[in-house]
Amino acid sequence: MDSSADNPADSHESVRTQEYGLERYGVQGLLASSVGRGWCGLSAALRAHGRGVFRWETTQPETEVCVAVRPSDSLVTRSCDGVVDRTFAQRGTVWLSPRGMQGGLLEISAPLPQILHIYLPTQHLSEESEAVAVDPAVAASWRYEHSFQDPLVAEIAFAIVTELRTQTAGGRLLAETLAITLAARLAHRATGRSPERHFAPLANRGLDRRRVTRVKEYIAANLERDLTIAQLAKVASLSRFHFARAFKAAVGQSPHQFVSGQRLQRAKELLIRGDQSLLDIAIALNFSSQANFTRAFHRSAGKTPGQYRRGFTRP
Repeated sequence: MDSSADNPADSHESVRTQEYGLERYGVQGLLASSVGRGWCGLSAALRAHGRGVFRWETTQPETEVCVAVRPSDSLVTRSCDGVVDRTFAQRGTVWLSPRGMQGGLLEISAPLPQILHIYLPTQHLSEESEAVAVDPAVAASWRYEHSFQDPLVAEIAFAIVTELRTQTAGGRLLAETLAITLAARLAHRATGRSPERHFAPLANRGLDRRRVTRVKEYIAANLERDLTIAQLAKVASLSRFHFARAFKAAVGQSPHQFVSGQRLQRAKELLIRGDQSLLDIAIALNFSSQANFTRAFHRSAGKTPGQYRRGFTRP
């Protein structure tokens, strides 16, 4: 579900980054997008790029992180701010284009089958966000640099691609968690300081049983509403950066996995009750379409929602 009614700022950031990607690369080759997913923290688009040259003169509004999902023998040449970078697109290759970059040139020598474009809004790069343990000058100090390999950034990208291809019931929570982790990782690369050191006192606290219960009760009461890491972290009295790890350590599942499981369990209850259509249930549980709800339910239950409902219908 789109959260623009609840958080206009998040919606503005999301729409702006999505429009920026379309302005630069167009609609051709767009394989999947986060548009309509209600994600906050980042926007993403999976693209196939053909051979050619891209030029742009506009100022980049948000930080763009591109990751090669599939390898290619294409030589990718980027030029901006006096830096010329040439590299072959191996799986996991990362290209970082920071916010504020003035124009640039991109030349692709052969088709690139799958490149993930991630757009990080500035809300995750400020001291107030508690997502990155750095001073406000860090994001501004990021510069256009040569391509690089980073296993964590690649792992984040692959997780985003999986969610784009196969939506889950907790996709928004997953995107927000990955956005926080990605921003922290990029800040670490820029400063050499791990954000975990900043939160060491919090790490020692963990999530006690009382706070775990409070978070679970909040989730249960709000399964049919948008849930965010920021909200859950506030209930647990932890920073967003630390909450996801502390929750997984205490519960054995990430917030995304736990909420997905709870929503699918709620779906079973609604299906048995039988007074709502499949589309209404899909929308209520934050799926972007009935088809995505059906796929997720089938993976979890081994049956489609319709088959599950018919199993509890009296002849």
